[in-house]
Amino acid sequence: MSKQIILILSIIQLISCSPTNLSITETNTHTKAQWITRAFNTIGSGEYSQIKAISWWHENFTNTYLRVDSSPKSIQAYRDGISPSIFTSETIFENEKLVPANGNKIYHAAYPDFGGTEDIVTDERIYYFEDLVEKELAWAYFSNNWIDEIVFPTQNVNTILTAGKIPFIRLMARSNFTEDQADPVYSMQRIIDGDFDEQLTQWAIDAANTETSLLAEFGTEVNGSWFPWNGVYNGGETSTDYGDPNLPDGPERFRDAYRHIIDICRENGATNITWFFHVDAEGQPDTNWNAIANYYPGDEYIDWVGASVYGNHFQEEEYIEFKDKLDMIYSDLTALTSKPIAILEFAITELE
Repeated sequence: MSKQIILILSIIQLISCSPTNLSITETNTHTKAQWITRAFNTIGSGEYSQIKAISWWHENFTNTYLRVDSSPKSIQAYRDGISPSIFTSETIFENEKLVPANGNKIYHAAYPDFGGTEDIVTDERIYYFEDLVEKELAWAYFSNNWIDEIVFPTQNVNTILTAGKIPFIRLMARSNFTEDQADPVYSMQRIIDGDFDEQLTQWAIDAANTETSLLAEFGTEVNGSWFPWNGVYNGGETSTDYGDPNLPDGPERFRDAYRHIIDICRENGATNITWFFHVDAEGQPDTNWNAIANYYPGDEYIDWVGASVYGNHFQEEEYIEFKDKLDMIYSDLTALTSKPIAILEFAITELE
């Protein structure tokens, strides 16, 4: 056989074995737009039937691109994903508490980029986000930082109400924005001991005086050691210095601090608040004592439970699908309670 024939046969064989039917786009499945599309497919599949609300975290911070408009493909993926009628902004309240929407619908909400301190609330930012995604919001999510003192955020609440949305207040027990350390002022034990009762009482009175429905949470992503209310900074796994000797002190102190805040609100007429319990899909430290059940204040205190379910914050991180991340926490939440579940934060950076 001649060398020319051998060469021709080799080329034919190589072509027949090559995956020529694959396009360039099909080989790259790790893009922000595709993550968003698959996230909405997961949420709307019916497989996770306790999920009754979702809230996108629309913000870029250092080296991250979490905003939905970080690329044309990403914003279009979000618009397509949120467009079905299953996602709604029409809220329902019973006895002053938010309840799931009718017909298995899911509330659509967001943190619409209220700045790095998470409290620069303007109606323009709310309307801009709604215009971007071509869908209205049920609520707008913002932080009530306790930097100098605990003060009810009346102006921010009124701004959101004027925009026709429900205010969702994150009570952030921090005197500074440094992460991964104990706060020098707001320990869980000091809250339990009543050191801030005067300020918390006025907060509750002001909340009641709004005479409107509010959503609130204390201890955002409590199972994450990046925040100072995590158990690692409030007693950790030690069980002999506080409360029940069979329970880890750190989570137990958080549980009781949250109960104390809600009790003060109830005693001062702030029954117009729907209370959320917020964890992260990947808690730290990864230990048994840091389990979310140890932090939970109980069904008699909490109305909804929720989780942060992020994809990559940074491109160099290991990629993980929304569904896989959700599976890390969903069964724990459903085992904890039958209360409705909200995806309180979800987002991903640009990966290309």
